[in-house]
Amino acid sequence: MKIRLSRTNMILLLLCVVILAGGGWLLISGGKKVSSAPIANQGPITKTVVAGPGLIEPDSEDVKIGSELAGKLHDVLVEEGAHVKKGQVLAILVNDDFLASVKATKAQVHQADAAYQKVLNGSRVQERRESFAALKEAEAVEANAKSELDRRQQLFDAGVISKEDLENYQREYNVAKARLDAANQHFKLIDDRQRDEDIAAAKAQLEYAQAQLAQNQAIYAKTFLRAPFDGTILRKHHRAGESITNSSVTPDPVFTMGDVDGLRVRVDVDETDVSRVAEGQKVYVTAQAYGEKKFWGHVIRVGGQLGHKNVQTDEPQEKVDTKILETLVQLDHGVSLPVGLRVDAYILTQ
Repeated sequence: MKIRLSRTNMILLLLCVVILAGGGWLLISGGKKVSSAPIANQGPITKTVVAGPGLIEPDSEDVKIGSELAGKLHDVLVEEGAHVKKGQVLAILVNDDFLASVKATKAQVHQADAAYQKVLNGSRVQERRESFAALKEAEAVEANAKSELDRRQQLFDAGVISKEDLENYQREYNVAKARLDAANQHFKLIDDRQRDEDIAAAKAQLEYAQAQLAQNQAIYAKTFLRAPFDGTILRKHHRAGESITNSSVTPDPVFTMGDVDGLRVRVDVDETDVSRVAEGQKVYVTAQAYGEKKFWGHVIRVGGQLGHKNVQTDEPQEKVDTKILETLVQLDHGVSLPVGLRVDAYILTQ
């Protein structure tokens, strides 16, 4: 049997269905008002921390101390952990041959200096006196020969002596006169100042010897390995008796040192987080060996170019091809951590 509903009854039935559905919804929602705004309008969730692995390093970074000369270590004077001052001798190479070169060139300098002073000062007083006496003696001989020649000329004119005798006295006078001229020139040479070109040549010889000495002293000084700044010896790579090289292709340091009075952390920031890292942001680091303890600092430098990761976590799922931005964090004064310790850094971006 078919039941027919009137139009009015149909409307009443629909109203009942709507009321029942609304009541069920209120029961499910607990009576709370639900916003009708779409979820997309709520905006993305912003992270307040950027995390990345890092390594502890001294303020000066790790400085490798090597030799400019290849050779054998004669002595190594410091051990790991030693605090050294700038200029302190850390190690000495075998340098007997270099020391001998220095002594030899010192003798050459003394010799060249003596020759230069001799040219500057000219002849000694005794040499001048001796030359002057020889000049006076030549003048006396020449005067005597001239007087005898004049007397013989008068005798020849009177017909007392022959022409041959006169010519003999003439030759004696000529010899005496030539000797006088030679003595006069020698005295002028001894008494006069040295020529400018002689002085310049002697000076050049002295300067050359001095340059050779400076070169050999510089090479000898390189056999002493000195600390470039105040710091701590972090690692000793060689011992006395071992040979070292100075190859630029394969560095061969004797020591690694650094200034550990201040510590920094070199942090690898993932490329997806680089836009949220800036200088001055607060940072704390943790290390597995120190549990939950936090060591605070701040960002002092943000790299300008992406590169490969510096710190490997040794996790099996770690991605080795990830691009990172190297960020430098200065730890607060007084923080004491081992150099080279691997840490986790947390940069507070807000």
